Amino acid sequence: MPPMKFVCAIFVLIGLFGGAFGQTAAAEEIFKTEKAFERLVAKNGINAGFIEYLAPLGVMLVPDIVNGREFWRSRPPAPTVLNWNPVWIDVSSNGTLAYSIGNSIRRPNGKDDPNIGYGHYLSVWSKQGNGEYRALLDAGVSHSKPAAVPTEWRTPADSGTEKNESKISAADSSLTFFETVEKVGSVKAYKTFLTDDAILLRPGREPFFGKKAAIEYLGKTRPRIKFAKRKGFVEAPDMAYVYNSYSILDDAGIEIEKGNFVQVWKLRKDKWWIAAELFVAYPKENS
Repeated sequence: MPPMKFVCAIFVLIGLFGGAFGQTAAAEEIFKTEKAFERLVAKNGINAGFIEYLAPLGVMLVPDIVNGREFWRSRPPAPTVLNWNPVWIDVSSNGTLAYSIGNSIRRPNGKDDPNIGYGHYLSVWSKQGNGEYRALLDAGVSHSKPAAVPTEWRTPADSGTEKNESKISAADSSLTFFETVEKVGSVKAYKTFLTDDAILLRPGREPFFGKKAAIEYLGKTRPRIKFAKRKGFVEAPDMAYVYNSYSILDDAGIEIEKGNFVQVWKLRKDKWWIAAELFVAYPKENS
């Protein structure tokens, strides 16, 4: 992968411009942006599509954390056909930050390629000065063919309702979560910090929709996770995301997986919760 050519350690506070507005309309705008993105990929190729719809400092986890535009500019044009559908869209109360989760179908060698890859993605969106949305982060996981590939999307009923008048920062909650993982283990930490409609995405697995499904999975696997605290952090009044590296250890403390992660945080009733999390693992031979 190309080296990272942007400043890693950033803290950006989004929300100093714009006001609260209809979040249904904002979510619909994200959906329209996703479909325009997909159409451009179909028309001009995957390279051109990502260069257009990633923000200038937007990053991708591939699995290295790289500047997305530079990543696609450095690669020869690809014949890949990529189709996707968002199934979950949430927008911050001031409309400046949003995230979407959806399913994807990839044909690496063109539309007639019989080797079809399935997966899910997580994109974080930022409203630009011209009013359009561009992706600050895009990452995904691959998994086996699902039983169904839905095309409908939903948004939380409370999307954009928290104004955060107390100015509670997600940064403190995220650091507390990482510390809790180290002190009492991942299962107890996630039980404390996952919101009820949280979505977890893991390599090789279909998404775990809802806290119950996520905790059942974590309870069975009981991963010993070690998080790097922060490489990039972006926050709006009631939504934030953080990304960095992670590793998973076995019972003897030996690293068995490493990669990069992104967490989306959401403010509900004056408490920050993990709303979505995605792990992208390095291939075993590179671990």
